[in-house]
Order: sequence, then structure tokens, then C-alpha cells
Amino acid sequence: MENCLFCKFVSGEFKTEIVFENDDFIIIKDIAPKAKNHFLAIPKKHFKYLAEMTQEDSALVGRILKTIPTLADKLELGEGYRLVINQGDDAGQTVPHLHIHVLSGQKMEWNPA
Repeated sequence: MENCLFCKFVSGEFKTEIVFENDDFIIIKDIAPKAKNHFLAIPKKHFKYLAEMTQEDSALVGRILKTIPTLADKLELGEGYRLVINQGDDAGQTVPHLHIHVLSGQKMEWNPA
């Protein structure tokens, strides 16, 4: 997508520190961390919502979820981690490209309000 920040990271048009990359996705550090360790897993294919996924996209997201735990040392997952997918403006999705927040490195409280 032409004006998508994450697509520009994926294509290399905008430089960012890539922590991990494979054929399906990249992982970068979040520029506004909400935990001691805060990474973003960004699919290389552009789509905004889970509801927009094709079967192929669903398999892609599954591969991302399967890969994240294998990167425990690189992502400093330690004693536990949280995965978050924001869907829409009300949920806090600020970039219109599906991505998974990976948060770790501290004890996290649950405070949905």
C-alpha cells in the first residue's frame, strides 16, 4: 500500500532496525514502548483487519504466532510475554496494517479500562 508506514519498512524505503526477518514478516522495536521490551511483528503482506484475512493470510498469521516463541532469547521473552493485536481506531490501531505487539520484560497487570 502506497502510504503505509509499515509497508515502507518492509520494502526498505524507510530504514528501521529489523530485529528479525523471514519471508513472511519482520520484527522491529516499537518507537513508543509500552513495556520494558516492546516489539512489532509486521506481516510483509498488507492488510488492516483480521476480518479481511484470506485463508493464505490466516496461515501467515499462524506462522508468525508459531515463530515468536522460537525467538525467546532475541526478543527477551523471559518469564512470559503478551501479544496484542489492535483492531480499529477505538482499539488504538494507529497504523492501518495488521501487526502484533510483543511485550515482555516485566510483570504486566491487566487493566482494560
